[in-house]
Amino acid sequence: MTPSELFIKKKLDERRMAGNFRFLRSTNTLVDFCSNDYLGFARSLALKNSTEAEMKNIESVSNGSTGSRLLSGNSDYALRLEENIASLHQTEASLLFNSGYDANLGLFSSLPQRGDTIITDELIHASIIDGARLSYANRYTFKHNDLQALEDKLRQAKGNCYVAIESVYSMDGDTPPIAEILNLADKYNAHLIVDEAHAVGLYGLGLVDESLTDRVFARVVTFGKALGCHGAVIIGSTLLKEYLINFARSFIYTTAAPLHQLASVKMAYRLLADSSGQAEILRQNILHFKQNIKHNTPYPLIKSDSAIQCIVLKSNEKAKLLAERLQNNGLDVRAILSPTVPGGSERIRICLHSFNTKNEITLLTDIINYFINE
Repeated sequence: MTPSELFIKKKLDERRMAGNFRFLRSTNTLVDFCSNDYLGFARSLALKNSTEAEMKNIESVSNGSTGSRLLSGNSDYALRLEENIASLHQTEASLLFNSGYDANLGLFSSLPQRGDTIITDELIHASIIDGARLSYANRYTFKHNDLQALEDKLRQAKGNCYVAIESVYSMDGDTPPIAEILNLADKYNAHLIVDEAHAVGLYGLGLVDESLTDRVFARVVTFGKALGCHGAVIIGSTLLKEYLINFARSFIYTTAAPLHQLASVKMAYRLLADSSGQAEILRQNILHFKQNIKHNTPYPLIKSDSAIQCIVLKSNEKAKLLAERLQNNGLDVRAILSPTVPGGSERIRICLHSFNTKNEITLLTDIINYFINE
């Protein structure tokens, strides 16, 4: 083996020995308790059919966009979609990105400059961490949802300061005190950026409500969760949009999304406007889960009212064992292992959906309760 191959093998062997080796698996027919398809849009025939009908109404559709949006890949359709999304979210402008990862990478790598400060919740998504690492700004984290810890960091901030949070945290499912965080940001002349990826759908168009919209510097919305399609958008001022078009490398140097992807986003937003019934079913399913799961056990259920419910097993081995037992009983639940989460907080992550039945959820909680009491 070459030195590079020896290095690769060594790192992979270390992962295997630690019990957290990752690999791709094929799709299965198990009951879905692991995907982000909270409202069932990804499997929705209504969304599929409306997208196909929309495509028939678009003239001169090509299979691909043929280039970046600054070259040959832009379209009037994309511009109108951005205007529509901005209007729905009650803000000036929006800019489409090919994924939530690309959106956060572009925003956080291009906006903060040397001498500026980025302050993030310690549980912020990896895409924001990676974007911040690519900037030359000072970087701090604060204890999860801890206002005092945030204020301590704000006191240290220099230059333009950007505070980043998620409105629903992807690995815990809990929500931050957005209004209180925004008040702190305003006190120290900092700018708040909110990633709404896991909030849109269950909480309408997100948890940044109308009273806070004008005070939040930027929001990131992804389409691959409750909206059931693909891509993302950064929502904010016209000035921010123009800046990102000029400086966000993940926007400038990538091929634009094809029209089919844009059409599916447009139709997903339209379907979301009529999905209050599905959102209510999802809320009832969340309540049913929380009422049936045992509390006050050595393996805590993280406090969450969202579709993401996590039970902390405190080791990779226990998390994998419970996930395997659930899968053997026809339920698709996955273990979340360190280093994806910090050591000692390994867990199973359960995603509830509007299409899960009460019987399926009861079976899920019965197996978990039995495992915890063994």
